[in-house]
Amino acid sequence: MTQLIKTISSDFHNVRLDQAATALFEDYSRSQIQRWIEAGNLLINGESLRPKDKVQEGDELSLDPILENRVSWEAEDIPLNIHHEEDEFLIINKPYGLVMHPGAGCNNGTLANALAFHYPQLIQLPRCGIVHRLDKDTSGLLVIAKTEKFRNFFVEKLQNREIFKEYEALVVGQVIGSFSIEQAIERDPRNRIKMRTTDFGREAISHISLIKFYNGYSHVAIEIETGRTHQIRVHLSHHKLPIIGDRTYNPRNAIAKDTPKEILPIIQHFPRQALHASKIGFELMGTGEKVQFEQSPPEDMSALISTLERV
Repeated sequence: MTQLIKTISSDFHNVRLDQAATALFEDYSRSQIQRWIEAGNLLINGESLRPKDKVQEGDELSLDPILENRVSWEAEDIPLNIHHEEDEFLIINKPYGLVMHPGAGCNNGTLANALAFHYPQLIQLPRCGIVHRLDKDTSGLLVIAKTEKFRNFFVEKLQNREIFKEYEALVVGQVIGSFSIEQAIERDPRNRIKMRTTDFGREAISHISLIKFYNGYSHVAIEIETGRTHQIRVHLSHHKLPIIGDRTYNPRNAIAKDTPKEILPIIQHFPRQALHASKIGFELMGTGEKVQFEQSPPEDMSALISTLERV
């Protein structure tokens, strides 16, 4: 990559080198800049300094931005459903059944493996640019960063709760109008793969609204302010509105009273939690323009909705 040259202006006189360089080389994070300073890839007037050393007006910064691979995951030719693409990011429509990235008990066949194949440059980003997640059996929209600059931007937006995220779910029970669930969540000490509501866990806020009611079942929209692990599934289960097909938080396959016998098997054997990430919105980096992306539920949930219409 071509060497990048910047000159320190009066605005950055007597400022720490890592702070000034991060502002001037804005495509890269401060941590990346610090690594380059320590490795000798970023020089000041041809000399190597420490990240905390101060720069002076007129100093010349020269950067050789050599990017190291941040992951070692194998690239695999797994199809990706690209909902939208920009220079800085992708929007992926994730199918249910697809794991986010390799981990314990899962070494390949994941979204990260697919990203490494279709976008090889993403191996230079943590988690191949994955900046938020969906459970394996939740379908829907995911944002993937294509640059470190966008990754840092989006992560900050998530931390500041400035990303709009809405899901759709099919639940057992009657929802009337709309309501909010503000119930903290923590990992269940008796079952490490589950989460549970608690008075002392991490804050979690979900806003529920009815899309349509079907004699004992409800199609609902859920906007989340926080993104805790299993948040929607835990909140709805705690509120006596278990999601159809959720083997973890609806293990007894709850059925609404008076459900016709002919459709009982369809509901009881739905193969995954009927949960779909349908909308995501945020401000574009640089312009501040607000964008929102939408994706209707996949065929399996659409078929289940058609079944519930016969209840």
